[in-house]
Amino acid sequence: MIVNMRLKPAQLQPELERFFALSAKKIQRLAKSWDRSKGTPVFTQRGRYITRGWTEWTQGFMYGCQLLQFDATGETTFLEMGRKNTVEEMAPHISHIGVHDHGFNNVSTYGTLWRLMQEERIALNEDALAHYALALKVSGAVQAARWSRIADGSGYIHSFNGPHSLFSDTIRSCRALVLADRLGHVLMEENDAVISLLTRAIEHIRNTLRFNVYYGKKRDAYDISGRVVHESIFNMTDGNYRCPSTQQGYSPFTTWTRGLAWVLLGCAEQLECFRSIPAEHWRALDTQGDIVQEMLTAAKATADFYLQYTTTDGIPYWDTGAPGLAHIPEPYTQASDPQNPYEPMDSSAAAIAAQGLLRLGDYLGRTQKGKRYYQAGLTVARTLLSSPYLSEDPKHQGLLLHSIYHRPNNWDYIPKGAKTPYGESSMWGDYHAMELATYLQREIRGDENLYFFGPKTLAHKTNPRW
Repeated sequence: MIVNMRLKPAQLQPELERFFALSAKKIQRLAKSWDRSKGTPVFTQRGRYITRGWTEWTQGFMYGCQLLQFDATGETTFLEMGRKNTVEEMAPHISHIGVHDHGFNNVSTYGTLWRLMQEERIALNEDALAHYALALKVSGAVQAARWSRIADGSGYIHSFNGPHSLFSDTIRSCRALVLADRLGHVLMEENDAVISLLTRAIEHIRNTLRFNVYYGKKRDAYDISGRVVHESIFNMTDGNYRCPSTQQGYSPFTTWTRGLAWVLLGCAEQLECFRSIPAEHWRALDTQGDIVQEMLTAAKATADFYLQYTTTDGIPYWDTGAPGLAHIPEPYTQASDPQNPYEPMDSSAAAIAAQGLLRLGDYLGRTQKGKRYYQAGLTVARTLLSSPYLSEDPKHQGLLLHSIYHRPNNWDYIPKGAKTPYGESSMWGDYHAMELATYLQREIRGDENLYFFGPKTLAHKTNPRW
């Protein structure tokens, strides 16, 4: 990837204005046209959103886009739309015991409303604030209860595949546990056992970084620093780790780039969060080492891998080991081509990773050790905010083009005459493009960074134990 080291956030203002003008119209049209009886919009086919039964993990993204549109532009129509939809439609997700997606669905909706009220972006309403906080408390506890123990006595939040399955995606659902802990909540189990939600978040993060991320230490024949496996498999009889696996990547020994992006962003935003927590609180729970250093090591390793194995303009192929890449001479020394006949790009992975790069760079010091990461995030953002990735066709319901859902299952639409999928959008791609653009818009406005845990000044006030 070629990083533009001189690009500044303010230089993206024209692109951001264009982006939010387009997103306003697309959000309104989708909300008006979508038939809720069909379920939740997941990804587009021929430019129209369709649903796809696997788990209901994208509804929070749909309503979260509405709330982020308000955050970025101040247009109250979108606040009322997102608030109404959250209150009326999202309650089942709060107590959903069958998924690992609470951070996606509930933090993107209830969490955003709670944050906006804490930031005084919307008027304080004590009853509404208590409603949002209760939703976040329950969500965090329910997610933490989806727990598998491993041989060393620690554990992880298992994926919808079952108790044996540790997904890289789920690191971003740790936000639900951390927010609930911040609000003073705990998980209660049999015999009134009290479980710290922050402890479970730390254990899940640590085990994700331990088993799903590689550091070039010859763990196996394909151990390249920063490589990420989508899934780790455990023997649930004795709790021992068995092998790497994947659901949406090409193989257990290659890197599905959206999985890498989840880890990069998940680590970067948790580093921000742990910086806001009094150290004596989390250190008391960190019995096996320095969790902050582990997250920083993983974030830097995955960021470096992304920069090395991504096209020059910052958009990755859907998997770095996809077999068709063998037909592209030096695939990482040229700009992305969404219509290439060999392997699709994944713009949704880029939108997630760009935010991770910005946050990591800011954490390390954007003019110091983190400068290259921060500038890389801006470089990727500029690519995504422009053609051919920004969806400018008013008839296309998506916002971010060239997103990939599940290539191995052949779920992605391939246009007539083409050999690979391109030209379509996904609800998570649109949402993370919105989140990225909102992050940058707030930066340009001079607002505090977009933190999922709200203003840092509240860190000592919300949870009495903090």
